Amino acid sequence: MTTLLIVAAVLYGVMIGSFLNVVIYRVPLKKSISKPRSACPQCDNPIAPRDNIPIVSWLFLRGKCRHCGLPISVRYPLVEALTGGLFVLVALRFGWSWTLPAEVIFVSGLVALAFTDLDHLLLPRAIVYPVSGLVAAALLVAAAAQGSWHRLLIAAICAAVEFAFLFSIHFISPRSMGFGDVRFGPLIALALGWLGWRYAFVGFMAANLTGAAVGLALIAAGRTGRKTPIPFGVFLSLGAVLAIAFGGLIPANLR
Repeated sequence: MTTLLIVAAVLYGVMIGSFLNVVIYRVPLKKSISKPRSACPQCDNPIAPRDNIPIVSWLFLRGKCRHCGLPISVRYPLVEALTGGLFVLVALRFGWSWTLPAEVIFVSGLVALAFTDLDHLLLPRAIVYPVSGLVAAALLVAAAAQGSWHRLLIAAICAAVEFAFLFSIHFISPRSMGFGDVRFGPLIALALGWLGWRYAFVGFMAANLTGAAVGLALIAAGRTGRKTPIPFGVFLSLGAVLAIAFGGLIPANLR
């Protein structure tokens, strides 16, 4: 059963990753994610189904478009592979459980939002709100199936607390934190809070520590300045993944 779960996680993960590439590219441009068909970003020729197999097609074509021969960014298969890897992580972490669907949706949203923020310094509502709604719905189903209403209550409280905290920072100093981060934070706290409020705390602290470390390293290297905006959504996503991966090390009596 574990082998079946891992295989399913990989296959569904890379397919969802392929879809996330479309979301990452089109949503900031306010384009439809359903039509037209995916096309080469260089020559705009539609990509044939045989050339749209996640990871495999890119490798077979040696990272080039079949029509124009120009390079296609390696980031496309990387996003697909990353999504597949995260699906495996949550599959191994939660197994065949009612929690799994919510966390699969959650990590998909993390990938889409992290890369969108990296590209545009933007965490679009068109991604945050649908993912938040789907995660909340999946957790509601899990709570009803298991009778774990207390876990849902803790998750909701974590989301409310994180929203209040981030909103306060934004209100006091809008330049230090965009409102996209204020919207994104409660989604993370909701998904992690279902696992226990300390998971939400660990995810938030990990995001801040990694963000500070990378920021200081870039300043020391002369690559950025103190007032240069950073894609904090990337670090919020990273902190959430670290909390999922290593949150199991928190003693049971402290979760």
